[in-house]
Amino acid sequence: MAKLFGTDGIRGEAGRFPLDAATVRVVGESLARHLANETEGRAPCIVTGRDTRESGAWIERAFIAGARKAGAQVESAGVITTPGVAYLARTFPADAGVVISASHNPYQDNGIKIFAPTGRKLTDATERLIEADIEAEKRSDLTAATGADAFVEDEADALRADVLRERYLNYLAEEVADKLDLEGLTLVVDCANGAAFDLAPALFKRLGARVHATNNSPDGRNINLDCGSLHIEGLQEKVMAERADLGVAFDGDADRALFVDARGRFVDGDATLWVMAKYLQERGRLDGNKVVATVMSNIGLEMALRSFGLQLLRADVGDKYVLEELLRTGAALGGEQSGHIIFPRLSLAGDGMITTLCLLRAMREARASLDELTAGFTRYPQVLVNVRVREKLPFDEVEEIARAAVEIEEKLGESGRLLLRYSGTEPLARIMIEGERQDLIESCANDLAAVIREAIGEQ
Repeated sequence: MAKLFGTDGIRGEAGRFPLDAATVRVVGESLARHLANETEGRAPCIVTGRDTRESGAWIERAFIAGARKAGAQVESAGVITTPGVAYLARTFPADAGVVISASHNPYQDNGIKIFAPTGRKLTDATERLIEADIEAEKRSDLTAATGADAFVEDEADALRADVLRERYLNYLAEEVADKLDLEGLTLVVDCANGAAFDLAPALFKRLGARVHATNNSPDGRNINLDCGSLHIEGLQEKVMAERADLGVAFDGDADRALFVDARGRFVDGDATLWVMAKYLQERGRLDGNKVVATVMSNIGLEMALRSFGLQLLRADVGDKYVLEELLRTGAALGGEQSGHIIFPRLSLAGDGMITTLCLLRAMREARASLDELTAGFTRYPQVLVNVRVREKLPFDEVEEIARAAVEIEEKLGESGRLLLRYSGTEPLARIMIEGERQDLIESCANDLAAVIREAIGEQ
């Protein structure tokens, strides 16, 4: 049976399996049925939302049709961020939150993310049950009917969606941003033509900031197109042109945020973690003096934290794994280089707008610019090399590779790092080396690539 759920739900090209209308309807029906097994006779409640892709509306309709067929009560928040749905699922309260989004992917793609009421992603066990139901439906050859029109949004649904979005906006402005005054600050907000296109500018204006919103006119096909968190250059130019205090770029579903300081310099997730770790520690709120990041976070973050008496814990790539490590260790801060930052005391879902509010609070309370707050963090040079392989043997079981890796780690010492892993989807060995000297890490990466190529490289 094919595994359809990845670390961030189901994702693929809209209109093609498993994101054709018939299969999406099966997902809705299956989820509702399995939730009903846990609600002791009560009809399960599901909150849904979507980003601005042109396929989002019909995919959401197909999902709702399936879920309602199985007896679920479904409330749609319409176009809203992923963390917005996670918040609504937690506070509604609902039995699940479902987001139709492919995050930073181009408009042709879409996806289905499912949250438990806690804000955590759906359990692996439930994912396997839904996959089994999809497989059974394929075998029964009953997927010809799309069912996409079985639910048609009416005026009452649209009004209800407005109420739900306002509830989330009020939470951000009144609870997360409690007593945060942005009067006198100028912000440039790149909305990526995505789910935050109206929510983000409204939030920061409400708090008193002067806001220049860009890429906030979605047309269904321009989400993430040369904008947002994957394309920072335009934001850098706008920040400098407007002499802004801060620029923030969201991705399509606004669960991540990346920044530009007043000097036009890029501030990624690692630098954001550094700023927030110091802020929380100074206030006695960095539990255990630990920060969770991933294996891809720059060694410069690890060394900066160490200089401050803080420990960096590394998880696998993916906010799902960051959250698991946060919950396992009780740490108060975690995130990824890509801008997914999680403050578990506020939300178990990465939320780009919460991250921005927390960063702005740190700036305001320190009466300092973001440029000043990132001082002490130095990004070390990094090199990435891929080698095609004929088989994926454990690296420590191939003597030549294991020996070469140990020699490189000795050369790098405490001011460098080697990460050697296989791609999860391609026949590739991935070499990532960081260190103080570009020439040294390039030489080490090329030498190790040659050893891997000789030992297990594609013939």
